[in-house]
Amino acid sequence: MKEKKKILMVVSFDDFRDEEYFIPKEIFEQAGFETETTSLEKGIAKGVLGGEAVVDLIVKDVQVAKYEAVVFCGGSGMAEKLDNEMFQNLAKDFHKENKLITAICVAPALLAKAGVLKDKEATVWSSALNKEYIEILKEKGAMYKDEPIVVSGQIVTANGPEAAKKFGETIIELLKN
Repeated sequence: MKEKKKILMVVSFDDFRDEEYFIPKEIFEQAGFETETTSLEKGIAKGVLGGEAVVDLIVKDVQVAKYEAVVFCGGSGMAEKLDNEMFQNLAKDFHKENKLITAICVAPALLAKAGVLKDKEATVWSSALNKEYIEILKEKGAMYKDEPIVVSGQIVTANGPEAAKKFGETIIELLKN
């Protein structure tokens, strides 16, 4: 039997954004992909809205070659982890292998801090009162676009929970080409 292609989903162990994890995950699995979830620790990660995600492996144990793409999910927990070296190194490793790198909500700011958005178009979550993540993108050389989904080469960024369905669908379209 042919092994299913895999997509790696990255969540903060506490307070990931439920829709940004569960909606794309369902889309990936319906399209025939297997998903694995990683974080900084193993166990049951908790979403902001109470959802639970089983963390299959810790970030340092990820073997990039096994995956077609990586998906960094947002949420308030990820906002606290933007400077986490293990998460940033994971993004860099996928970048070195020219794999599809995706991020939603605040997570594109992590990609920017990892250096993978330099000279790329990208979007990120913001609000009328909070533009800090847009500033991070710009400071790190990304070209911010105020759109729900932005595809720039091998990178897909989305601006939040409302874009989760289209985000998942866009990733599948790119992987099937």
